[in-house]
Amino acid sequence: MAAYLNGLAWIVTKSTTYSKRAIEFMNAWANTLQAHTNSNAPLQAGFAGSVWARAAELIKHTDAGWADADIAKFEDMLRDIYLPQVIVGAPGYNGNWELIMMEAATGISIFLDDHESYDEAMARFLDRAAAYIYLERASDGDMPHTAAVDAKWLKTNEDIIEFWNNQAIFNVSGLSQETCRDFEHTGYGLAAMSHVAETSRIQGRDLYQEDTGSRLRYGLEFHSKYTLGALQPEWLCNNETLSTYLGPATEIGFNALSYRLGYPMPSTEELTEKQRPAGALLFYGWETLTHLQN
Repeated sequence: MAAYLNGLAWIVTKSTTYSKRAIEFMNAWANTLQAHTNSNAPLQAGFAGSVWARAAELIKHTDAGWADADIAKFEDMLRDIYLPQVIVGAPGYNGNWELIMMEAATGISIFLDDHESYDEAMARFLDRAAAYIYLERASDGDMPHTAAVDAKWLKTNEDIIEFWNNQAIFNVSGLSQETCRDFEHTGYGLAAMSHVAETSRIQGRDLYQEDTGSRLRYGLEFHSKYTLGALQPEWLCNNETLSTYLGPATEIGFNALSYRLGYPMPSTEELTEKQRPAGALLFYGWETLTHLQN
């Protein structure tokens, strides 16, 4: 995040103090990192890989003075350490993992100009996004969509309900697979969905106007409403108390879906304005700066 923040500061101020600092961070890690380890290594690689790709794009393409040899070393790190760990996805884990990992995989693939990996990551992302946010019966039916990689073990309605953290009633668009876990992890998933949709739009495919965009829009509005204090219905999460800290996850999706495309999103708008300027959290930050009315 420090490399990305310095990259943003370089873009805004044109001061080489910031570009040099960003380059120092990226070079240091490219010459040091051997692997991400422990049980959550794929998620950690997703967090870091998504931000590395953003920072590297800012510096590489703005005449910031990043040496070709150092760029090549950084590319080696992304190609050899990060991409193999994130592109395989996370079957069976809560959905924010795979969404974040595919954000990293798509961003890294673009930086490496790796079309095959980009297509693979995008296909996995689209399937996971459809399995992460429920759309009402006309789209998903009485039960949520199941990602192809999870079909081997989500065989019954009871399996799906357990995976959805014991949410048993599906009657409102916007429910997330992690709503009944907590809103913070749901916010990670929503943020990753918005990041990949924004990346895809820049690459020429507007996911905001496809199924992914509909799910993101309803997901943001649903969770923003309860974050703002709406009364929880008894059917939601078996009437257990919701954990409603969503985090600064709404800015990019709100900008794209409401400001650019014109969809009314009153709860998301209220929460987004209340949280401005958006701060930083793990793998995303300063999105009021980058995406307000953009």
